Amino acid sequence: MDRRAAVAGSWYPDTAAELRRALDAHLAAVGERTDGNDSENAELVGLMAPHAGLMYSGDVAAHAYRLLRGRHIDVVVLVGPSHYVAFEGVSVWPRGAFESPLGRLLVDEQLVDEMLASQSLVHDRPSAHAREHSLELQLPFVAHLAPAARILPLVMGKQTRATAYALADALARVLTNRRALLVASSDLSHFYDAARASELDASVLREIDRFDADGLMRLLERRPDHACGGGPLVSVLEASRALGASRSEVLRYADSGDVSGDKSSVVGYMSAALWRDWPPTPCVPDDHDR
Repeated sequence: MDRRAAVAGSWYPDTAAELRRALDAHLAAVGERTDGNDSENAELVGLMAPHAGLMYSGDVAAHAYRLLRGRHIDVVVLVGPSHYVAFEGVSVWPRGAFESPLGRLLVDEQLVDEMLASQSLVHDRPSAHAREHSLELQLPFVAHLAPAARILPLVMGKQTRATAYALADALARVLTNRRALLVASSDLSHFYDAARASELDASVLREIDRFDADGLMRLLERRPDHACGGGPLVSVLEASRALGASRSEVLRYADSGDVSGDKSSVVGYMSAALWRDWPPTPCVPDDHDR
């Protein structure tokens, strides 16, 4: 059974041509990186991206998704929070595909079965996915830049420490030796003025830049309103580390007022990348080095 798009036509365009134009505009606004972090000496393990309406958070998300260009990925693991259904554990959509204006994104059913067998907290709860936008807002960029990849859609219910770390452990087990990309979907603080939002959000960015999943978890336990998808952020940080990632990098921060012009009540947006650095090629001395 396919999961039908819930917010196409409202949160993002519902025709393929219009959606591609919007995505290309956001990607063009980012431009090309020249700092070498996405060079052949580093492998992209994970991304973090917001899930607001495309017109508001698309430029921030594009800073992350731009990194998919030229990379071969077999499966994109999408981890987002549940906004509408309260439940324990994590819900996976087990079969079929997620519909999108850019085509169907097929679920990796073999990986679903491995997840269900690996961890009892992962279960099939269709109601958690029906209206949920946190995963759906990632699909346009995934379909546009990695159309051949399958997806593993995971919605986290109550974002407890136990759930975040158990999910990370399960992902690390099933993704070993797979060409997988982890994606955590989260917005940051909600409805503070821009100055206060920036102050609150800076603490989240600091823990992500430090690649400190436990530091982020402690922060979220004190102030859950720092990030609506804090649990998914922790899971992806921890799973990425277990899969060999050695550093994380905040790519972009902005707030909704940058688009709306209203800085009195904003939502914070952040994108980040998680990297595995390959060791340098050993230097073989030539004659004049001996």
